[in-house]
Amino acid sequence: MNSIERTLLTWILGALSLGALLVALLTYVVTLEEMHEVFDADLKNIAQAVASYHHAGYGPGDDSVVVLPDRTDIPQDSEIVTLTWTRAGKRVFASDPRVDLPFSSAQGLSRTNSKGEDWIVYSNVSDDGVAQAAQRVSARQEMAGESASKVLPPLLGLVVVVGGLLIFGLRKGLRPLQGAAQDVSQRSAHSLDPISLEGVPNEIQPLVVSINDLMQRLGEAFVKQRRFVADAAHELRTPITALRLQIQLLQGSVNDAEREQAMSEFASGVDRSQRLVEQLLNIARADADSDHFAPQPLNLTELVKSVVARFSLKAEVLDIDLGVSGESIPAGVWVNGELEQLTVLLNNLVENALRFTPAGGVVDVNISQDRDASTLLRVIDNGPGISESERERVFDRFYRGSEATALARDGYGSGLGLAIVRAIAERHGARVILGSPADHVGLEVTVRFRFNDQASE
Repeated sequence: MNSIERTLLTWILGALSLGALLVALLTYVVTLEEMHEVFDADLKNIAQAVASYHHAGYGPGDDSVVVLPDRTDIPQDSEIVTLTWTRAGKRVFASDPRVDLPFSSAQGLSRTNSKGEDWIVYSNVSDDGVAQAAQRVSARQEMAGESASKVLPPLLGLVVVVGGLLIFGLRKGLRPLQGAAQDVSQRSAHSLDPISLEGVPNEIQPLVVSINDLMQRLGEAFVKQRRFVADAAHELRTPITALRLQIQLLQGSVNDAEREQAMSEFASGVDRSQRLVEQLLNIARADADSDHFAPQPLNLTELVKSVVARFSLKAEVLDIDLGVSGESIPAGVWVNGELEQLTVLLNNLVENALRFTPAGGVVDVNISQDRDASTLLRVIDNGPGISESERERVFDRFYRGSEATALARDGYGSGLGLAIVRAIAERHGARVILGSPADHVGLEVTVRFRFNDQASE
C-alpha cells in the first residue's frame, strides 16, 4: 500500500541528499579551480626566485660538477619541486633529484607526466638558463577533496535534521485526516453522517467534501431502497392473499362450472401477480446505477413499429384501434439510448393506454419533430384521461388515481407504470409530459428527447 508520508519523505530526502552531493561536488570543483589559480601564481613566483638565485650562484658557462642533494625522506604531496637548467638543457639543480621532469624551454605553465604522475610546471626562461617550479596535480586534487569532504558531513547532518522536521510536520499535518479515518472506521454500516471538516487541512478538504457528498447520495439511495422494499412487500401482499383465496375456492369447488370459474380467476390472479413482479423488476432496473448506462444510437421509428405490432393482437381482442397515427411518420428517427429500457418505456405507455381505453376506442402512437429539432414520442388514447390535479402525483410509485381501479380494464394496477416511464426517460435526458389530446378527450403522453440526445444513422 502506498504511503503519502513515505513517498514525500523519500522524494524530499532524496532530493536533499542529491543536493548535498551536488554542493560537495561544486565545492570540490570551485576549490580546485581556486587552488589552481593560487598555486599557479606561487609556482611562477618560486620559479622567478629560483632563477634569481641561479643567476647569482651559477654561471651558464660553469662546467663544474654539481652535487645534487641526496633525499631519502617521503615527500609531501603538496611539496613544490624546483629545478634549474642551462640553456642547453643540462640540469644544474633539483630540490628533489628523485623527480625526473623533462626539460622545457617554453616560458610559462605546462603540464607533464613523470613516472605516472601528472605535474604542473612553470618554466622561467632567461639568458642565464631555465628555472622551473613544479607541483603534483594529485596534491591539488587531494586538498580540494579534503575541502569538499569537510563540507559534506554538515550537509548530510542538515538532511537528517530536515528529514526529522519533515516527519514531525507531516505527521502533525496528517493527524486530522487520521482522526477522520478513525471516525469513519468506528461507524456502523448504517451511519452515513458527514465527516467533520474541523481541523482538516485545506489540501484534503476537497477529498473529504467529495466523500461527504457520496455518503449523502448513498443515504438517499438507501432511504429510497428501504421505501421501495416496504412498498413492494405491501403491494405483493394483496395479490398473494388473493391467490390464496382463489386456491381455496378452487379446492372447494363441487362441480365443473365452479371449478372452471375458480381456475379462470386463479389464472387472472397469476397474470396480475406476474405483471406486478415484472413492474417491480423494471423499476429496480430503472433505478440501477447510472454508471452502467451505455446509450447507443437506435432507430426510434423501428422501435415504435415493433411495439405496436406486438400489442396489435391484444388490441384487436379488446376491440381497440391501435396503430401509428398519420402517414408522415419519419422513416428513420434516431436517438441515443438503450434499446431494452426504451422498449420497457413504450410497452408501459401502450399497455396503460389499452388498459384504460374502452372497447371501440383508439390508441395512436406517433413520432414528430419539434421546432427546436427535439424528437417527440406521443401515445394518445381516448379513454377517461387523468385530471390535472393528479397529473404530477401519478408519477409516484404505487400511487393509483382516484378512479384508476374503477376504470382499469382488469380492475387492478400496480401504480408503477408511469413511475417506470419517468425514471427511464430521465435516464435518457428526456421529459415526460401529460396532457389532453386536441379534442380534449383521453390522455396524451409525450416523451420529449432533447436535441443533444438525438443521433444520426
